[in-house]
Amino acid sequence: MSAARGFPAFPPRPGRRGRSWWARAFVAAMEDAALDAVLLRRGRRFAGSGRVGPITVSPGRIAAAVEDPDGMYDVAVHLTELTGAEWDRLLEQVTAESGHLAALLDGEVPRSLVRSAEAADVPLLPTIGDLESDCDCPDIGDPCQHAAAVCYQTAWLLDDDPFVLLLLRGRDPEELLGAPGLRPDVDATDVEADVDRPVPAESAYAARPAALPAMPPASRRQSGPALPVPPELPPDALTLLAADAASRARSLLEQFEPDPALSASTDVVRGPV
Repeated sequence: MSAARGFPAFPPRPGRRGRSWWARAFVAAMEDAALDAVLLRRGRRFAGSGRVGPITVSPGRIAAAVEDPDGMYDVAVHLTELTGAEWDRLLEQVTAESGHLAALLDGEVPRSLVRSAEAADVPLLPTIGDLESDCDCPDIGDPCQHAAAVCYQTAWLLDDDPFVLLLLRGRDPEELLGAPGLRPDVDATDVEADVDRPVPAESAYAARPAALPAMPPASRRQSGPALPVPPELPPDALTLLAADAASRARSLLEQFEPDPALSASTDVVRGPV
């Protein structure tokens, strides 16, 4: 089961709109289904006034409390979760192009991914009628001004993190990224053997500094950039550390056999020496 995510309340931001195309598409799904433009205008004012409390996003639901001059109202906006079969088809589209996952991790929703998902009959972005709201205020509009305010602020969340949309559709980032095909198969024992475990910062600062490495053999030395003198360290500390790192890197490279084809193509690029 995907866990809910909480987001702190936004400060007053009068006039702010969703910046990204997917955030604007989310808002359009709400606005195009609204029957009262007055309630939408009030909702935009509520969203920018700082009177919407912290937002909680969970599969199929967005919840927040909105402060109104008449009292505090609880709002919930609902969006249908994707089924297991729909998620399987969506993941096929994500893995079909390496750029799809890279874009999501970089905070972008590729239009090509949305089009591919639609072709696979997977509704990633909401459309007219997909967003339904509940509010304990007396307004009869759907959305009411308070639900509209929550939707406008949800668009701000989507600007910064498209995974909010995927969580709303039923999966959190950990579940998505852990799906087969999105991560290379790695032996956990190999990872533990090759990667040092994290060290608490307090322990790292309290530990005595390790001895500086020796200067590498003269045959491996190369002139490097001038490095600044580090504060509270020996003047040649950075130079020694950089030289040691270069020497270790060269030793690792020498363990691999060069590819003759790659060497030939490299020679062509470099030209005669």
